[in-house]
Amino acid sequence: MSSELLVDLGEDPATAQLGQLKLTTIEDQQWPADESTFSKSETDLSQCFDAGSPHLPWDHPFYDIARHQIIEVAGDDNFGRKVIVFNACRMPPQHQLDHHKLLMYLKGTLDQYVESDYTLIYFHHGLTSENKPSLGWLRDAYREFDRKYKKNIKALYIVHPTMFIKTLLILFKPIIRYDNKLRASLKPSAQPPMSPPHSPPLPDQVFGVPLALLRQRSSDGDPVPVVMRDTISFLLESGMEIEGIFRRSANVTLVKDVQVRYNSGTTVDFREMEDVHLAAVILKTFLRELPEPLLTFQLYNDIVNFTSVSSDNQVELMKTLVESLPEENYASLRYLITFLAQVSANSEVNKMTNSNLAVVFGPNLLWGRDAAMSLSAIGPINNFTRTLLDQQHLVFT
Repeated sequence: MSSELLVDLGEDPATAQLGQLKLTTIEDQQWPADESTFSKSETDLSQCFDAGSPHLPWDHPFYDIARHQIIEVAGDDNFGRKVIVFNACRMPPQHQLDHHKLLMYLKGTLDQYVESDYTLIYFHHGLTSENKPSLGWLRDAYREFDRKYKKNIKALYIVHPTMFIKTLLILFKPIIRYDNKLRASLKPSAQPPMSPPHSPPLPDQVFGVPLALLRQRSSDGDPVPVVMRDTISFLLESGMEIEGIFRRSANVTLVKDVQVRYNSGTTVDFREMEDVHLAAVILKTFLRELPEPLLTFQLYNDIVNFTSVSSDNQVELMKTLVESLPEENYASLRYLITFLAQVSANSEVNKMTNSNLAVVFGPNLLWGRDAAMSLSAIGPINNFTRTLLDQQHLVFT
């Protein structure tokens, strides 16, 4: 399903509706010839990209790019989509920056998220004649971003545009359409209901509550939280053959409404709503809002360093790690991974392989104590999650 590319050109209340802007897949355009082109070896750099933190070791091939912090992963928008930020003000003068490598670094960052819906924000303030890239570079950048990158980008914001960027928008008018009517429609008549605050938890609050407390409250003492049981049960019945399950967003108002219903102690029946993507988003949101990740902070270092373990010892170590989890964490993880293995078994239809599932769920299973996962940790965490899915029949025995 195609959609429109909308660019925010000013400071407007509609900017708060970040997750509702759309990007269309654009056909290849005719570009003028230019001496600047990308070689095969340069484009291959994106295939070995494994880090994007400003704290990369000095000898890392992308250290000279990452240290400027031009590109950042800023968190999630209201739909649970990753927000990638490009800060033009942090670009050094042209002679101090390899723009080709910058593009590969950007691609390497996006590669970790493009299998799911994501948002891109470009802060134009600070781009000057000394640090701005050439039009030829922009042309090459456009060519590099094929359908893989365009299909799941759901919002693009251009903030603080100058005459330069406005001129570019005029030049690219056949590509970009600025839709005032939709901007007006994004102004809500009323604010959607919000989940109750995390602290202190309400008597029936479910989201943002520790697993141990949820187990204590459970009438049957089941260690697996009711949200996980409800969503997974429904998805097993109705979502196994849905293409792109876990990659699509849901209506933010409906998501908030379901959260409020759970937090008020109301029974939620997804069969009545018949919305597979809503159930999928609720499952991911529940995991992401836990005060401590399902895999716990205690295992963070072990999991991030898991790639250094030899393949012969990985299953044994993984089994030891997950068995060290608190009982409710272990039971919930086993319940989730067993379900995801069934999703993957239908990947010919739903397109969700273990690798794709790991990209979606890895960041929702583990993050750092400061809740800001560095790019250097995303790859190892996703790798651990994929291996867990691959070997789940051995790990949970």
